[in-house]
Amino acid sequence: MSHRRVSALAPDGAPEVVEGTDLAGALLELLGPDGLEDGDVVVVTSKVVSKAEGRVVTGSREQHLAEATARVVARRGPTTIVRTHHGLTLAAAGIDNSNVEQGASVLLPVDPDASARRLRADLQERTGVVLGVVVTDTAGRAWREGQTDIAIGAAGLLVAEDFAGQRDGHGNELAVTAPAVADEIAGLAELAQGKLGARPFAVVRGRADLVLAADEDGPGAATLVRAEGGDLFGFGAREAVLRAVRGRTADRTPFGAPLGAAELCVAVREATGLDAVLTGDGEVVCPAGAGSEAVFDVLLFACGWERGASSTAPNDPARDTDLRFRPVSP
Repeated sequence: MSHRRVSALAPDGAPEVVEGTDLAGALLELLGPDGLEDGDVVVVTSKVVSKAEGRVVTGSREQHLAEATARVVARRGPTTIVRTHHGLTLAAAGIDNSNVEQGASVLLPVDPDASARRLRADLQERTGVVLGVVVTDTAGRAWREGQTDIAIGAAGLLVAEDFAGQRDGHGNELAVTAPAVADEIAGLAELAQGKLGARPFAVVRGRADLVLAADEDGPGAATLVRAEGGDLFGFGAREAVLRAVRGRTADRTPFGAPLGAAELCVAVREATGLDAVLTGDGEVVCPAGAGSEAVFDVLLFACGWERGASSTAPNDPARDTDLRFRPVSP
């Protein structure tokens, strides 16, 4: 009977990392001359990558948050969840002020995938082994308490497996099954590293099948980031309501693609109690109710639709006549 074993080793004794620190050299000194094998995955925290790349800045997280933010996702009290320019959704844009001098903060690497590629190339050149590299950061999860480490950068690694179309042991076809193995490797490594152990490096062994050829870096962890509009939770609950009420075009994308016409009819009835009908030209018509236009504007914005001209008074859409709705053009 065969067995699979996957292990994680996080060496003690890492030096204090500063700008210009040779990360590959530091890791190899900790592991010894034969510490890496073909198929290993080297895992390193984004904090030490940032420190080595000179991403330590003076000032608090709040002072640097706006510059690191592509858009705000949600706010709750002192916590601000944002989408960074990398596409990552993180509290305070991943800016950290722990394990650094007082009055300073650590920004995320500018390009974590590029950081992983450089470290991989350096390690492979010095050791002659073929390996993968993962750069990690800590993130919360929707619907779950606590945090776990995820891959924000990767090189030489298949970051997600795709089992769609394959069949399980009972013959059932798998529709959407794509384990984010780079994230799973990050979580395993963090178990060995610990949060307070001063172990920024780890070596995960036992999944050589995920490691790419020496001259193939792969697309990186950026492929695990959903495109804007692809996430079902582009805004927090309160923020989604506020954006829909505000109705600015720049806020449309995180709401995703427009609903289908039949789905919009259901949404109209749930929100207003009015019956909407689908027309032959793909639009939706609904009788106007007293004071309902403002409600419709909010609902339609959230659903990716907009009001057209009245079906009976095209030059006076404010009149109490049937309202026509059409999907917003891309």
